[in-house]
Amino acid sequence: MASAYRWVIVAAGGLNGCVAIGAMFSLPVFLTAMTRDTGWSRTGVSSAMTLGFLAMAVGSVGWGAFADRFGPRPAALAGAVLLAAGLASAGEARELWRFQLVFGVVVGVAAAAVLAPTIAAVTGWFDTQRSLAVSLVSAGMGMAPMTMAPLAAWLIARYDWRTSFLCLAALAPALMIPAALLLRRPPALDAAAPAGRAEAAQMTVPQAVRSPQFIILLLTNFACCATHSGPIFHTVSYAMTCGLPAAAAVSIYSVEGFAGMFGRIGFGVLGDKFGAKRTLVAGLLAQAFGALAYAGAGGLESFYAVAALFGFTYAGVMPLYAVLARENFPLGMMGLVIGASGMAGSLGMALGPLLGGWIFDAYGGYVRLYLLSFGLGLGAALIGATFRPFAQPATAPALAAAPSSAPS
Repeated sequence: MASAYRWVIVAAGGLNGCVAIGAMFSLPVFLTAMTRDTGWSRTGVSSAMTLGFLAMAVGSVGWGAFADRFGPRPAALAGAVLLAAGLASAGEARELWRFQLVFGVVVGVAAAAVLAPTIAAVTGWFDTQRSLAVSLVSAGMGMAPMTMAPLAAWLIARYDWRTSFLCLAALAPALMIPAALLLRRPPALDAAAPAGRAEAAQMTVPQAVRSPQFIILLLTNFACCATHSGPIFHTVSYAMTCGLPAAAAVSIYSVEGFAGMFGRIGFGVLGDKFGAKRTLVAGLLAQAFGALAYAGAGGLESFYAVAALFGFTYAGVMPLYAVLARENFPLGMMGLVIGASGMAGSLGMALGPLLGGWIFDAYGGYVRLYLLSFGLGLGAALIGATFRPFAQPATAPALAAAPSSAPS
């Protein structure tokens, strides 16, 4: 039963990730309407996204450690409730600081409760096809630009932005709570599983967090996410400054997401075949040049071409960090390690919205943002290339075929 049920974990994780990430990344779709209706600056509204990523950074470690002890289900359930509360409160906010606080902090913490615990659980349910499995969960998250972003655009075309936020707040728990109830601990974390006991004895948490592998994993993820966060958040606005209508600009965001879905699956297959590290470094290089290509985009066709390349690469590399973590650290601390990696990535993601807003307000355009992203992308590839696996792998078989009696 466990061998088949592991794909249920993948599906549930993908759905929850899609809703959580989609709700958070709906903010770029609302950006123009919010600044027009409230008089708030782009930098001010964008700062809510920056706060969201900072909250994800802190929350990822906490929720990861929580899931290591209690399992992914209670974490995901809490995330669904918090997400609904954050979106509803954001829609009611009348002051910029209040919007920044409730959207940034509450929604960011909610997303962290879903992402790190779920991905950590998936890595433990798979011994073979691990890269593909994690990539499929990530592909579900990548569906957000093709589902949640168009939904947000549809809502805001018919209602004001406040009502649209309330609609998203109602939708989130309706989809996420049933999916969260399907999540279970990996079988190898059963207290009676000898593989789990043997694996845990090979490395302590202090040893793990002091290791070069841990530090390089975090630094690479930070630089990688700093590379693509600005282009992800500001491309819709950038396209509109190039003369494209709002609907066409949002469609570029959807092309990124569509390409990213194939990128996640493609990089997952390549990671299983050629190794996670080699595939990651190649993808980081491609991501850097994809970010640079945006600086030369102008018409809709060129935006589509760049979005396809950029979305394929930035989305494709993200699941590989969890695979590298699982290949080098014990399963019993996967929530903590993947949460810490998520923290580093969230800190990187926090830079882009704020820097992009500041660059636009200071220089009246976004080209400098894409040049900066190119430099950060090259740095990510160079850091990732220095990663060296432990001499003696810390992993053990995940016993994916064994029945699970562990609590959720």
